[in-house]
Amino acid sequence: MQSIIETDHPATITWKQAMQSWAFKSWLIAGHLLFIVLLFVLPHFFDHIELRDGVPLYDPILILLPSIDLSTPIFICIWGIAALLLYRCFSSPAIMITALYGFLIVLFMRMLTISLVALDPPAGLIPLVDPLSNIAYGKAGFITKDLFFSGHTATMFLIFLCLPKRGDKLLALLATLLVGSMVLIQHVHYSIDVLAAPLFTWCCFWLGREIALSGWYKAAHIALAKEKVRVPVATTELREL
Repeated sequence: MQSIIETDHPATITWKQAMQSWAFKSWLIAGHLLFIVLLFVLPHFFDHIELRDGVPLYDPILILLPSIDLSTPIFICIWGIAALLLYRCFSSPAIMITALYGFLIVLFMRMLTISLVALDPPAGLIPLVDPLSNIAYGKAGFITKDLFFSGHTATMFLIFLCLPKRGDKLLALLATLLVGSMVLIQHVHYSIDVLAAPLFTWCCFWLGREIALSGWYKAAHIALAKEKVRVPVATTELREL
């Protein structure tokens, strides 16, 4: 499917303009409703997968790595970059809704792959302490069998894909590499979990973008062109989304 984004258009859609579109408001409401539903479903899902039997993997990379608790720097990396994304969303509904649907599809994809690939946790695993993310784990507080693929790495890479500015993207890419490395050092994931995350995430981002921007984004730019409205903004948003 050809991307619906006009990569050479010099303007970006503001929140005021986006909210005039019925399609945008529909996608926005539907996305948040799905997210709320998932918040209730995920604890039950994780409770289920934690009780099932899995198989351990031989991982030559983990054997070479020490087992160190890096919960604090992982927390700082993840939520620092997430705060940056949230800040950028205030000025761009396209970034916001793309990130929302990309994240929803990442969650659905992880539920599918975790269900299909039953793994036992790596030897030497140190529980990852994250008082915000661990809310989704329910009563257990921390789950050890949500392994393939790495949700922490996927989240960082999704933010990298969604952020339009070059400086932001470089910062998010660095955070992705750091978080991927640190979850391995903490033995929270196997190396295959981390290495597979960007591939799955890119597919989820592409699909989420096509869904989230359909029916309103291109039409909004056409309307802007007809009205000859110029909104000063870096063209990198449209080039990178």
